[in-house]
Amino acid sequence: MILTRTPFRIPLGGGGTDLPAFYKQHGGFLFSVAIDKYMYITINRPVVDSLIRLKYSRTEMVENVTQVQHQLARAALEYYGIKDSIEIASMADVPEGTGMGSSGSYLVGLLKGLQALTHKGLSVQELAEEACHIEIDLLHKPVGKQDQYLAAFGGFTIMNIDRNGRVEVSNAQIAPDTIEKLQNRLVIFYTGISRDAMNILGEQSTAAENKQSDVTQSLLKIKEIGIEIKNAIEKGELDDFGRLMDDHWQIKKTMSTKMSDPKIDKLYALAKEHGALGGKIMGAGGGGFLVFYCPGDKNGIRNAMKQNGLVEMPFRFEEEGSKVIVNF
Repeated sequence: MILTRTPFRIPLGGGGTDLPAFYKQHGGFLFSVAIDKYMYITINRPVVDSLIRLKYSRTEMVENVTQVQHQLARAALEYYGIKDSIEIASMADVPEGTGMGSSGSYLVGLLKGLQALTHKGLSVQELAEEACHIEIDLLHKPVGKQDQYLAAFGGFTIMNIDRNGRVEVSNAQIAPDTIEKLQNRLVIFYTGISRDAMNILGEQSTAAENKQSDVTQSLLKIKEIGIEIKNAIEKGELDDFGRLMDDHWQIKKTMSTKMSDPKIDKLYALAKEHGALGGKIMGAGGGGFLVFYCPGDKNGIRNAMKQNGLVEMPFRFEEEGSKVIVNF
């Protein structure tokens, strides 16, 4: 049996510039960090039959890979030439559709396990690109490259994407005391709202492909702010990061009518009233998790969110990316 553990992530800057429709014209920039919330994938080979069994929010039991309904699992198995005789189960610390990059973490974790199963040795970057190839090129999903790379690499990861889609990965140079301060000043709350990110990402991707000037200009500004966020955190100027988060959110809201709604706007305003300098809905928007930067006392923001039915999610930053933790 093989068990993999793959982290989820918090996007810090540049979100949306990893969409092919944008980076093929302007290049992309992403800065994100992995956290200690994980996707777990187990892989086992049955000994008494040749069925394919999948366990996730549903349960599947089929005779051939072409019958598998789970798109990512089917594509990964086909990519590795596995047609039958396998059991795959997944469980996660956070629900899907909440902006934490669950599909990227699922696919990277599954591929990491299949690599161990088939004794295929790949570098971390090759693992990330394999996941991107399956989601973007084979399944034609309107997603970018951030989630797969963060799931594979972990840590505070910087991605520069050229117009050909090549990704240059580097680690942010952040002092340990700055990391601890940032850890203590970020708070995450679950809104209880899940959504299909593909609809929102599809809108943005189509607008970028059609070179709609408003969306393109917004993404260019988001890219610029993302670089400023990276520089501010590396310099230890964390309050500047908080204010830049607010700038980013104000731009992000204009890119889709599905990005926010009156409830989310109210929660955001409440957070600012109680000491947050900035924040945002993580991922594509529309629901999921709200993250805020709050440099002072956080009891006010915690009470305000709790009174509105939100649940805080404690977390720590995670240095490691996807890894095999059991293989026997």
